[in-house]
Parts: sequence; structure tokens; C-alpha cells
Amino acid sequence: MNFEVFSLGTSGMMPLPGRFLTSALVRREGSLFLFDCGEGTQVSLKMLNLKWKKINAIFISHMHADHVTGLPGMLMLSSQVDRSEPLYIYGPKRLKEYVDETKRILDMYINYEIVVVPVEPGVVYEEDDFTIQAFELRHTKQCFGYSLVEKPRKGEFHPERAMELGIPKGPLWGKLQKGERITLADGREFGPEDVMGSERSGRKFSYVTDSLYFPEISDYVHDSDLLFCEAMFENALEETATEKKHMTAGQAATIARDAEVAKLCLQHYSPRYSNAELRILENDAKEIFPDTVLTKDRMCFEIPLKD
Repeated sequence: MNFEVFSLGTSGMMPLPGRFLTSALVRREGSLFLFDCGEGTQVSLKMLNLKWKKINAIFISHMHADHVTGLPGMLMLSSQVDRSEPLYIYGPKRLKEYVDETKRILDMYINYEIVVVPVEPGVVYEEDDFTIQAFELRHTKQCFGYSLVEKPRKGEFHPERAMELGIPKGPLWGKLQKGERITLADGREFGPEDVMGSERSGRKFSYVTDSLYFPEISDYVHDSDLLFCEAMFENALEETATEKKHMTAGQAATIARDAEVAKLCLQHYSPRYSNAELRILENDAKEIFPDTVLTKDRMCFEIPLKD
């Protein structure tokens, strides 16, 4: 069961040569979920040969231009490929106004349904085996972070245990794997706990950008296998970060350490840093959380299944 995360852009405030505005795409079992949609999103999708017309839903963190200005082009492009499924877009309350007014002013031809859903903290999207949860951040506008969280998976079936217990191979094995209890011809009863291993944890991806640092972020992203977190400034500019309600690389690393995440991917860099100068941010973060990646545009990260 594949679970991949693509960094489509890593720049904050303005796109730069070789650095598009911050956005990420999750591909999980054929489903695509886009997080933010700044300028350049379409270009990265095309360069990665990702089927953007199959995007199931888009999740917007907040209503600043560098996170939403890629939406109009995305919406118009989708209509040119005869998309038939509704496109769900989740985000702050003013997102619907932005989408509706953009469609009106640009006189967009849209041949599919667009459903804009205002976000509140908690589960905002759910399928049988995973949820997408929103949590409030602290920025100059209403802002949300998101986590895609898989539900726990059933334990592994152990056929050798079933055979030792005298349970004949066939439909009874299937019933046990479905969580049902069975009764053998000799009257003995067995349940899934007799032949199944322990429940296995699901995987988790978290996306955090544009926020003042506060410790509770670690609670929201706890146990993430992969955390995309903004690192707008170097540690020496913490006062500037606080004033602008952004984070330093060291603060992103502190969140990762306290949340016990597996891997931290820095993103949303200030345009004051050239690509070469981004090493300053990487070094600041790695002093606190060694398993840090200085994320670049179009990097791909795979989250493997847990045993």
C-alpha cells in the first residue's frame, strides 16, 4: 500500500528560479491530496508526471496569496480534461468567497462541481482507512495545519496457529480474519485473538506552515512518520520570526523532537536565502533534530508500512 509525499514547492512569500511556492501532494493508493496551491504548483505536477486531474481534494492552510494563487489555473485546467468528479477544497471561511469571485471575475468555464468546505479543528475528511485532521495554527490570518492519519490495521494472520488449533483451512480462516468468532464441529470456539497478531499502527503525515511557534503544535503532529514544517528563518532571526508570526528552523526542529516524529522536512523558506544559503537553516535544525531534510522542490518521500 503506497504512501508517497511530493514537495511541489518550498519557497515562502514569492517564487524564485528553481523554487516554487510552498505546496505538497500526497499520493496514497491512487488517491491524490494537495496541500496548498501557490504559483508553480501546476508546473511541478507536470514535471513529476502526476495526474493532477485525479486530485481528490485540496487543503488550503490560509488565505495569503503565496498559498492560493495557483488555484485559478488549477481549476481552469481541470475543466479542459473533462473532469467529471466533484473537486472538494477545504480551508478557512473566506476560501469560498475567493473561489466564487475568481470564477466570476475571470468568467471561468468549469464543467464539474466545486465544493468548498469551511474548516474547523478536528476531522475534516474521512475514508474507511484514514482521516485528514485539521488543527489551528497562529498566524496573521486564520491558519490551519493538517495531518493525514491512517487508522490502525488488523494484525497479521498466523496460519500455523490455526493449524495447531485444528482449525481447517478454508472459509473459517476467512471469518477469523474478518474479526468473526467461529465454532468447530467438536464444539470448540475460537476468536480472531487466537490466530491474529497485534493490531498494527497506521502511518501519519503532517503539514505545518505559516505559524508562530507554540509547543502544542507537537501534540497535533505527534508520532508523524513525516512532518513538513516551515523554516522561514535561521535561529539568529528568532525575533523577526516572532514578529512576523513565522518559525525558525530550530523551532521546527524542536517541534519534531518533542513530537517524536520519524523525519522532519523543512520547507517555506524566506526569499532572503539563496539556495546555497539554505544550509544555514539545515544546520540550525540538525543541531536539535538530526533526522532533518532540507527539502527541495520535487523531492519525493515514501512512508513504508509499519510492521
